[in-house]
Amino acid sequence: LSQHAPFPAPMRDSARAVQFLRHQAKEWNLDPARFGASGGSAGAGTSLWIGFHDDFADAANADAVLRESSRLSCMAVAGAQSTYDPRKIRDLIGGRAHEHPALLPFYGITEAELDSPKAHAMYEEASPVTHLTKDDPPAYLFYNEPDRELPPDAKPGVGIHHPRFGRYLKEKMDDLGIECVVRQESEMKGAGGGGSMHDEMVAFFRRHLERGAGA
Repeated sequence: LSQHAPFPAPMRDSARAVQFLRHQAKEWNLDPARFGASGGSAGAGTSLWIGFHDDFADAANADAVLRESSRLSCMAVAGAQSTYDPRKIRDLIGGRAHEHPALLPFYGITEAELDSPKAHAMYEEASPVTHLTKDDPPAYLFYNEPDRELPPDAKPGVGIHHPRFGRYLKEKMDDLGIECVVRQESEMKGAGGGGSMHDEMVAFFRRHLERGAGA
């Protein structure tokens, strides 16, 4: 976690976990061609980051794990941030979501460095949407926060799981012809309460990961 090591350590460690599973695939009876990722909040953003990032496989690396692919077939996540750029969060979400107290330790910077070139470069690299390209996998995103405007005097960090993060990503993925499902808890309740986030996630994973499923 970022209190132990700031970005990019949390993302790179998680990508290595995918590579480690592929390295163990034969021994553990895993199919290396069918890997997905899931998580909530920071785990959701990390899942998207790995899914959209270029493959970390390094064929010449002395570490056999790092020679494996980090690519995913799909992601199904909850409360995801599609960007970790405080400037974009301010414009996209409003209120004081961009002042979330976890952002400074995540980047390992001080408040005085927030608007520095060093910080700007990290904002770009850390944001999942930055790495999105047309060959990337589909995603399912669930949000339980209400879809509403935030007041200017909202507490710092409120809105960091706002559904606008999902809609922003969906616009980008729609433009590239990549499936992106964005669901809200209120929307599902309004539909009569049929199904749940977990049911939909499982169905999404099965559709994209089961043998012979069309993806």
